[in-house]
Amino acid sequence: MTRSFRPALAIGWALSAVLLLTPAAAAASPVVPPPVVGSDVDPAWYGALQWRNIGPQLGGRSLAVAGSLARPAEYYAGATGGGLWKTTNGGTDWAPVTDGKISSSSVGAVAVCPANPGVVYIGMGETALLGGVIPGDGVYKTTDGGATWRHVGLADTQMIGRIRIDPGNCDRVYVAALGHTYGPSAERGVFRSTDGGASWQKVLFRDERTGAVDLSMDPSNPQVLYASLWYVFRTPWSLNSGGDTSGLFKSTDGGTSWTELTGNPGLPAKPIGKIGVSVSGGNPNRVYALVEAAAGGLYRSDDAGGSWQLVSDDADIRQRAFYPT
Repeated sequence: MTRSFRPALAIGWALSAVLLLTPAAAAASPVVPPPVVGSDVDPAWYGALQWRNIGPQLGGRSLAVAGSLARPAEYYAGATGGGLWKTTNGGTDWAPVTDGKISSSSVGAVAVCPANPGVVYIGMGETALLGGVIPGDGVYKTTDGGATWRHVGLADTQMIGRIRIDPGNCDRVYVAALGHTYGPSAERGVFRSTDGGASWQKVLFRDERTGAVDLSMDPSNPQVLYASLWYVFRTPWSLNSGGDTSGLFKSTDGGTSWTELTGNPGLPAKPIGKIGVSVSGGNPNRVYALVEAAAGGLYRSDDAGGSWQLVSDDADIRQRAFYPT
């Protein structure tokens, strides 16, 4: 069955919605030159802006969104139980692109190849480990913008948190796989493919109860990667998050070798739980890590992971730590 709709402008209750920041309809202001880069931003520039729901209205969570600089009106949104959706007009209309084409419904990660936006990879199974989660069946790939899909492996990973693609080579792909939620499994960690998913190599692995949950690539150098491993185990009635095997890692040779950063100055002491990591697009030496720990919070490094400082311990950004990445 084909499903398509035009989303309402009001913010709905659906947590999966993509939000767009736009001026309020009633707001009218004179055209003013933009502020000088590096200067303080006048609050009048954003004071009249409001968030509105642009869809897709799925009624559930979404952990996976992606777009393309080459196609600024084209975006993908993956639902934790509703497949992958696509817009080609900036969110005005959304349509499903995986219905009846793949064998799983829970999208945990989506990535568009910068060199060719028609190439998209999706990883199945979410990593926000609530009491009820839907496992996935590995990685799917399209080369025609979602018209057709094929399964490209890692079927037993079950939960995939992130996919990264070399911006200059659509065949060089990295997957952060959390693995089985309710028991030990060897199919977890960071995987690398250099042939577009035809084969995979496990390049970072700790043990059968510790999986990879996040992965960030330096936009200026695709050989530099940051990955986080998470010791986690749950039953339908309990969650055990964090341990000595969780950690933050860095590779400078495209994933062939890794160095653990977790013990570097400034980061909290173990045990550590879930870690979200991201390299700044404007400064490759600046890296952010959202860390679940007794002294957790948002940490920043200005020397590419060598040392860290706590920049926020606000509970609003780290409560229910199994959610954010």
